[in-house]
Amino acid sequence: MEGEMSNYMKVWFEVLVSMCYCYLVTKIVPKGTIRLISFHPVVCLFLVLPLNLTSIHFGLTTAFFITWLANFKLLLLAFGIGPLSDPSLSLGQFFVVACLPIKIQQNPPTKPPPSLVKPLKNNHNLEKPLNGLRNGSPSPKTSKSGLKPPLNYATKALFSAFFLYLNNYYKEYLHPKLFQFCFVLYVYMGLEILLAAVATMAQVVLGSNVEAQFDEPYLSSSLRDFWGRRWNLMSSDILRLTIYNPLCSLATPVLGHKWAYILAIIGTFLVSGLMHELMFYYVGMRHTWGHTLFFLLQGLCLIVESSLKRFIGAWPLRRQISGPLIFGFVIITYIWLVMPNLLMFDVDVRANKEYEAVTIGKFSLSESKVAPLAEITKVSCYLF
Repeated sequence: MEGEMSNYMKVWFEVLVSMCYCYLVTKIVPKGTIRLISFHPVVCLFLVLPLNLTSIHFGLTTAFFITWLANFKLLLLAFGIGPLSDPSLSLGQFFVVACLPIKIQQNPPTKPPPSLVKPLKNNHNLEKPLNGLRNGSPSPKTSKSGLKPPLNYATKALFSAFFLYLNNYYKEYLHPKLFQFCFVLYVYMGLEILLAAVATMAQVVLGSNVEAQFDEPYLSSSLRDFWGRRWNLMSSDILRLTIYNPLCSLATPVLGHKWAYILAIIGTFLVSGLMHELMFYYVGMRHTWGHTLFFLLQGLCLIVESSLKRFIGAWPLRRQISGPLIFGFVIITYIWLVMPNLLMFDVDVRANKEYEAVTIGKFSLSESKVAPLAEITKVSCYLF
């Protein structure tokens, strides 16, 4: 673990130096092809750096932060758009916004540049699914700082700690499907807690409020609502700017609004699936296409959902019913298409060993069982 930590620090030092270079390029090179060429070495470097890490937690988070988000943001910046295009950003702010999955809270929220949505302006149904924009009114569960109240995160942290306890001591007694269902919930809650912790640190550095990256996805009214407005909003916004809008702009004059929308949806979910494949490739998962199939299925279902809504109007189901149905559909399809690959490569076992190395040190989980409350407290402290 010490070697991994050393590599982790080296990787992020290289990221810092690279971002200083990109910040300088932004100041002296005008937007366009020349700036894109100037960013090319950094984009390639960010594709390689995660190969220096082998742990689930350090490897996946670093790949997500720099190989996906930072690279996509740099590609947008090359043409003067995206979250890094604000000329008032200092070097420190530039680094934080580029490398972390955060979105500065704006009140009222700004609209995307007209040029990005112009091809869809005559068809409102086609520009909604992945635009990632909300109506400007904060969620009732969101605090003024943009993040949710501490109790919300504390509840999810306790669930995560309880799952770790079950995984350590009682996994063999749980039905495999129940374990997989709980594991998916654990991944969601752990990811939300991680991104909330990152956002809290970013608020201190930026001096500005940032938005929560999850908006209670189990309350989604539709797949469009789930993927566009509630699940991992930073990724949704970046995919909208880099994949969805350009595909719509290019395809609409040739295919028309309807088929351009279908192409953009499929292309966006395909890229999301491929990026997930790449993230897990860095930590040792080889020759698996479960994530790609999962996201393609979600895209196809979203297209079907949008078509049905044009015929029947608003869903007749209340949010209290549609939310669990949508969330359950996403979890079940994830268990069907992705979980076998994760379990094949012992992702849960490796992640658990990493928790053990950090929180318990030399204590072996296979030894005599300690008091449950004490163990949960240890893991909770790490999660916070």
